[in-house]
Amino acid sequence: MDESMVTGEPIPVEKTVGTTVIGATINRTGSFRFAATRVGRDTMLAQIIRMVRDAQGSKAPIQRTVDKVSGYFVPAVLIVAVLTFMTWYSFGPSPALVYAVITMVTVLVIACPCALGLATPTSLMVGIGKGAENGILIRSGDALETAHRIDTVVLDKTGTVTRGKPSLTDISAFAGYTEDEVLRLAASAEKGSEHPLGEAIVRAAAERGLTLGDPDQFSAVPGHGIAARVDGRQIVLGTLKLMADRGVAAGPAELLLEQLSEQGKTAIVVAVDGEPAGFESDGIVRPDRVRAERAAEQP
Repeated sequence: MDESMVTGEPIPVEKTVGTTVIGATINRTGSFRFAATRVGRDTMLAQIIRMVRDAQGSKAPIQRTVDKVSGYFVPAVLIVAVLTFMTWYSFGPSPALVYAVITMVTVLVIACPCALGLATPTSLMVGIGKGAENGILIRSGDALETAHRIDTVVLDKTGTVTRGKPSLTDISAFAGYTEDEVLRLAASAEKGSEHPLGEAIVRAAAERGLTLGDPDQFSAVPGHGIAARVDGRQIVLGTLKLMADRGVAAGPAELLLEQLSEQGKTAIVVAVDGEPAGFESDGIVRPDRVRAERAAEQP
């Protein structure tokens, strides 16, 4: 299940019998039966929508101050406008009534604190709405106003500090294969896959301008990998467990896979006709790492 809507994590979460699934998340593989325990306003999506709506309608501390100021300012403006009318009507030149009305309206238009009362709630509503569109949920106007005093942010989820989708970071080929050949075979096999890791491999092949073949006999093993036939060769991509189940000895890939796993990357073994041909690593690339890599590429 793709639960990125809730957690920000782009990698699908494996579900088994008895586990809970969240409404509005996306099923990436096959089909399943579930029992609806919450519907309508009780679902998580409805609660998120309700929280955003309540936050947009809440009052920030500065808004309460503005409302209090407006409570004194508006009557004062009305009194000044009336005095202006009476003064011009009593002592103004002819036609006195016309001049009195014009000056009164001028005072009301210039001094009326419409923006004072409308700017803050409008800013809150727009800001909280735009945050929700970008996956940022703000509980209330108080929280939004307090945010400018934050000097430390503590994050407990990988997805909150990443681009939100995996990218191919490493390719290693052996047994006489080249990196482009391993990538082409892997991307051809993943061509029909909807898994984020498979999509990352296909994107990387497209960026290198590789021509992909059409996979036959495609089959997916949820949580472990895929198998397909490309150009008459049997291609298997997946975890070490999948390789063991298919009788493929990972050999030199095991140590490298362990090293990549320690770096927080998801490594995939590529086997061709029952023999390991290489492996690919998909990492959740962080923005700070991208900036560092680009700086290193500068002459």
